[in-house]
Amino acid sequence: MPTIAILTNSISGLYSFRRELVEELVDKGCKVVISSPLQDEEKAAWFADKGCVIEKIEIDRRGTNPIRDLKLLAKYRRLLRYYHPAAVLTYTAKPNIYGGIAAARYNIPQLATITGLGYAIEHGGWLSRLTTMLYRIGLRNAVCVFYQNYNIEKFCKANHIGKNGRNVPGSGVNLEYNALLPCPSPEEPLRLLFVGRVMKDKGIDELLDVACRMKHEGLGVEFHLVGDCEERYESKLRQLQQEGIVMWHGRVADVRPLLATAAAIVHPSYHEGMSNVLMEAAAMGRPAVASDICGCREVVDDGVTGYLFPAGDSEELYIKLRKMVNLTWADRKAMGMAARAKMERMFDRKKVVAAYMEELGKEVPSVL
Repeated sequence: MPTIAILTNSISGLYSFRRELVEELVDKGCKVVISSPLQDEEKAAWFADKGCVIEKIEIDRRGTNPIRDLKLLAKYRRLLRYYHPAAVLTYTAKPNIYGGIAAARYNIPQLATITGLGYAIEHGGWLSRLTTMLYRIGLRNAVCVFYQNYNIEKFCKANHIGKNGRNVPGSGVNLEYNALLPCPSPEEPLRLLFVGRVMKDKGIDELLDVACRMKHEGLGVEFHLVGDCEERYESKLRQLQQEGIVMWHGRVADVRPLLATAAAIVHPSYHEGMSNVLMEAAAMGRPAVASDICGCREVVDDGVTGYLFPAGDSEELYIKLRKMVNLTWADRKAMGMAARAKMERMFDRKKVVAAYMEELGKEVPSVL
């Protein structure tokens, strides 16, 4: 029975986007050891019920304290020395970097996934240079680096990060869990849904500007927001909610009931790896208005499954949302059906799982 270690910074993220891969590994007879902070005991229990070993290792996700990072490296070394897995899968920056260094120390094959370039690299400066250098060190012995969009691949190749790379369509989407939903009735209010953390880099300023403008124009459109909120936006959201301009639902465990009542999804983010929000909404038959950036344009076909606009451009967001609102019910439905068809054709999570199993099988043939 081969042991496969998975290092991640979020047990919830592992559950939401990679549980099918874990199930496949368990079904193939692997012992799966998961290292993660345990922010969600319920999700951790799901993996434990599958027979996975859960090792709680805290990660300072955005911190730059070198002492804490060295302690994380030491914990990864102890973990890998104790279990000595046949291979290690790493997700997100610090597990990729420090897990990669630890795996190289014990000659354990590493398969890394870069889900996005993140704040440190996107915003440049000394932190970007430091992070790039650490990626080069951490992934220099990785047997495979999975890229979730073209920007990531281009960045990694330009900076000589990892030797062997492979594109995957993000984390893919579970087409059964995110099943096609009927369109809301034309008699219902037209609802637009934003799902994500309420923060500047998610385009929230532009979205709120447009919501205010459309409310004052009396268009009868409802803006629904789902997700945690940065402290700086809380008072503004509460005020706009009191004025009837937006409806903020906070964090929601299952967004599908809200998507069932939405006419379209709005995703004005400044940068993405590959947008799971857009993939899941598309799988459920919802058209999108999204930023024309890597991680969104791969999912949304402009004019076919939704509309794209330049990130950060409030006026263009308004124009595209007006265009979406002015579509007939039948035209919005057709866009949603085209979005679902694209997910079935290109973004089925089963294809992503198969890619990981193929690369893993090169190092651990017994998993095939």
